[in-house]
Amino acid sequence: MAVVFQPIAPRPAPVKTEGLVPWVRANLFGDWKSSIATLAILALGIYYLPGFFGWAVANAVLTQDANLCQQARGVGACWAVVGEKFRLIVFGRYPYEQQWRPELATLILLALLVASCIRRFWKPWLALVWIVVVPAFFVLMGGGWFGLESVPTDQWGGLPLTIMLATFGIVLAYPLAIVVALGRRSKLPAIRSLCIVYIELVRGVPLISVLFMASFMFPLFLPVGKSPDVLLRVLVGITLFSAAYLAEVVRGGLQAIPKGQIEAAESLGLSYWQTQRKIVLPQALAMVVPGIMNSFIAIFKDTSLVTIVSLYELTGALGLALNSDADWRPFKIEGYLFITMIYFAFCFAMSRYSLWIEKQLNVSRTR
Repeated sequence: MAVVFQPIAPRPAPVKTEGLVPWVRANLFGDWKSSIATLAILALGIYYLPGFFGWAVANAVLTQDANLCQQARGVGACWAVVGEKFRLIVFGRYPYEQQWRPELATLILLALLVASCIRRFWKPWLALVWIVVVPAFFVLMGGGWFGLESVPTDQWGGLPLTIMLATFGIVLAYPLAIVVALGRRSKLPAIRSLCIVYIELVRGVPLISVLFMASFMFPLFLPVGKSPDVLLRVLVGITLFSAAYLAEVVRGGLQAIPKGQIEAAESLGLSYWQTQRKIVLPQALAMVVPGIMNSFIAIFKDTSLVTIVSLYELTGALGLALNSDADWRPFKIEGYLFITMIYFAFCFAMSRYSLWIEKQLNVSRTR
């Protein structure tokens, strides 16, 4: 019997899953709930954005003239306040003629942070660069060496102080948090109890209380003239406070590791520290990357609280710049929007870097 050729009916082309239109369809109009939310947000944007654009751009004052800004109040933004008070906002009370020093120190520290986040620079020499850059930062900021004029820490402020507190708070809190998380899961009752008391005690009070205790109460328990510098006390307070919260994030990753892996390592003769270093910690830390980055972002934003101890970081320097000048005092909104953009830029960069790390870890798991 002859075989008759029967062509297969054409099938529809595969649905495109990449590009702008598929992304909009999947994320903004995936179902009726997301569609309603998207349309509501668009309606609010259409209603409010023209007015905001007129205030922020069309009618804004850029000329550094306080009279023009007063005339435009309620109609246009006075961005001139940023240019007028830029140095005081960014560098705080640091001496004007010496402000090249915090600018150079901040650029060096930021360059080191960027290099430390790039995989190709993860070499042994990077640790030596940290050993060189950290003292160089404090020499430039504090002076007293190589002919530089000495500047006390109570005059440090603005963006350099914010970046310095956030950087060293993160760098010091991260290893301490790992040790405390391991200690809380220790089989030794004394170590476990000590770590539990530390975590619960610190997490039970706000950061403002810790900074207040470190700045005003701690010196009362020391001999007169023997108290550490206020900046050092504040940095220690931020580090201890952040490490307690970060330790709980790390502990969550440690508890997610199957017990069978630890038993297998013990059966191979690995010691406790070899097991933690080669098997447990690499997996545990990879699981909690989003939580760790959330803690890092919180540390960066919590630096704004040091104003309570008379250290004028970025937010405090803005208040110092505007409160001391009655002509520019009414334009705080523009100043706060300016520093909001700075905070957003740093926090957004940290968030995107966290996503990159997660993507790299996912690639390693799928091999």
